[in-house]
Amino acid sequence: MKVDIASLPTRAYIPGKTERHPEGLFDPVRQTVSSGMTSLELAASPAFLSGIAYMDAGFYWEAHELFEPVWMALPEGSGEQRFVQALIQLANAHLKLNMGREKAAMRLCGIVRDLLPDTIDEVIMSVSVDKVLQQISSVEHELGKLQ
Repeated sequence: MKVDIASLPTRAYIPGKTERHPEGLFDPVRQTVSSGMTSLELAASPAFLSGIAYMDAGFYWEAHELFEPVWMALPEGSGEQRFVQALIQLANAHLKLNMGREKAAMRLCGIVRDLLPDTIDEVIMSVSVDKVLQQISSVEHELGKLQ
């Protein structure tokens, strides 16, 4: 499934800076996830794919909202669950950076690195670990420019 970028909200929600989206806006996409789905089904779900597209487009709070039901549906302690948790924390790191909370963003970058497997050439739920590491490095680079 390809996510229609035209369906992105008109603005990203940044707490303290922009208006929050209407309650329930993301529920239809979040509800494409249900318990009992396999990790392959979850990786192909509109919620997960939209989360990736939203994060790539700079909608970090929104990506977190979409990744959360996927994370909750994955087997407890599985590599896939840890990876989706890393994506959630990566979205949070970007969001904290946009909010001007540099220390929180840096702390979250460390959490993301700790959640990732050691092999950068690994692909989990159709996302390469290397892509996530590049995004963490991008946040850290931006933080370095602020110091």
